[in-house]
Amino acid sequence: MAKPVGAMRRLSRRTPLRTKLITAVLGLVMLALIAISIASVYMLRTYVTTQRDSTLTQAFRSPTLVHDLGSITAGSANPEGGGVVLGVQLPGHQLSWGTMTFPGGNTVRFTGPLPALPTSSGWANASTPVTLSVPAQSGPDTWRVMAASVDNFQVETSNGIQLQTVNVILAVDLGNINALTTRLILFDLIVGGAIMVVLAAVGVAVVQANLRPLNDIEMTAGQIAQGHLDHRVPEGDPRTEVGSLGRSLNAMLTQIESAFHDREASEQAAHESEERMRRFIGDASHELRTPLTTIRGFAAHYRQRGGAAGFRQPAAAGSATGSTPGSARTGAAGSPPAASATISPAADGSMSREELDHLMGRVEAEATRMGLLVEDLLALARLDQQRPLAKAPVDLLMLAADAVQDARIVSPGRPIDLVVAPGTAFIVDGDEPRLRQVLANLVNNALTHTPDETPVRVKLGRGTLEPDSGRQGGQAVPAAVLDVADDGPGMTAEAARRVFERFYRADASRNRASGGSGLGLAIVAGLVAAHGGTVSVRTAPGQGADFQVKLPLSADALAAGDDPED
Repeated sequence: MAKPVGAMRRLSRRTPLRTKLITAVLGLVMLALIAISIASVYMLRTYVTTQRDSTLTQAFRSPTLVHDLGSITAGSANPEGGGVVLGVQLPGHQLSWGTMTFPGGNTVRFTGPLPALPTSSGWANASTPVTLSVPAQSGPDTWRVMAASVDNFQVETSNGIQLQTVNVILAVDLGNINALTTRLILFDLIVGGAIMVVLAAVGVAVVQANLRPLNDIEMTAGQIAQGHLDHRVPEGDPRTEVGSLGRSLNAMLTQIESAFHDREASEQAAHESEERMRRFIGDASHELRTPLTTIRGFAAHYRQRGGAAGFRQPAAAGSATGSTPGSARTGAAGSPPAASATISPAADGSMSREELDHLMGRVEAEATRMGLLVEDLLALARLDQQRPLAKAPVDLLMLAADAVQDARIVSPGRPIDLVVAPGTAFIVDGDEPRLRQVLANLVNNALTHTPDETPVRVKLGRGTLEPDSGRQGGQAVPAAVLDVADDGPGMTAEAARRVFERFYRADASRNRASGGSGLGLAIVAGLVAAHGGTVSVRTAPGQGADFQVKLPLSADALAAGDDPED
């Protein structure tokens, strides 16, 4: 039993849904037609069989029944038309003679095929007439029979008249009921077959039409499986199952596509972050290796020249120029040697004070450069860790004035101007030392990367910060706008796009002593972003560069200022 059930389940799993739907519908219709046919045949047979029962009952209760029995003789022809046959069944015998009475009261002898009655004793009840349907003794007809048992009935025999118990029979010929029911069955088969054919065709069309959205979903799923995540299934009426399924699938596909793109973006960001980290480590190692190599070289040079033992004191005024190391003496008061003393290397290659001072100065300069680089790296590391800033109200005008003043001292021959928009306060919430570093890096960048006579302008005004960078619930906010512009050689579009990357130098041929480490603008971008602002550059080859910083104004500045202007 388990094997056939398992086989049916496997067959059901392999069968397409449309086939199962059509088969199920046709099977149900077939069962319904069979049930209707059986019911109609049963109802027809019941109706034809029982429609004469009232006639038989009325005739059985007629007071002329005994008179009719007395007039029964044999040898008459079968009359045309239907009527009630009256007869007597002797025990153990079939009904062999009778009469037919018509509604007008006429009685004729009946000698045609009589009903085939049971011959068993006691099949007819004496008190209550028995009604049943029996076939004819010959031929296809069916008879409806009502019988009752009568005692002491006078029967004329060869031995004379005797008293016997007989069955009084009333019968009605119902005709060929089997042929009638056969024709009804054939009619039901023909009509049912036609209905099945038409229903199969209509069912296939209806199922195909209603399953078309599922076919579209199947095709869309196949396309998505091939990597087309932007495809969506057609959405129908959400009140229908297919429409609700389509909407749910589209919502799921949107989430899957978003998650997939997020994963791709995350993987890409991780890859780029790894690449940036590798490049950062390589550049940092290279930047640190340069001053370390210089310091190591000067140390080796110092050691090769004999170290402290090889240091030759400079000769005092008036002494011989060829004194040996350690023979020089200072004056009585311990004053340093005169500046006019002639210093020349000893014959054994020992170092003079001038050489030692030059060597130590170079070591100090490289150590200072390496310290500045380490400070920049630490600043970037703190920005990467997103350490909180010590924010307080800061006046950008004061910071800009200090930066311009410092730049004028560093480059006294260069025109450096401060341009301030009137009628507003430039107060922001920020970390003052970090904002000073932003201004210093921008101004130093302009001084370093332009010729000595190139003008530099520091402009301070007011504008708006875009919602994506202002972080103010999707609304633009008033901002202080700081520009550091120069009339230098400018940059290409590729250089402008990468100028805020770490260790990036627009001029790869520039030496590190004059070009810096390439971290200044990266620190500017990180500090400005930490303050909720933006930094950008507008430049073109031969048209100078304008670095613009936008920082959100504080509530104090908004209360004291007027409407912002772009």
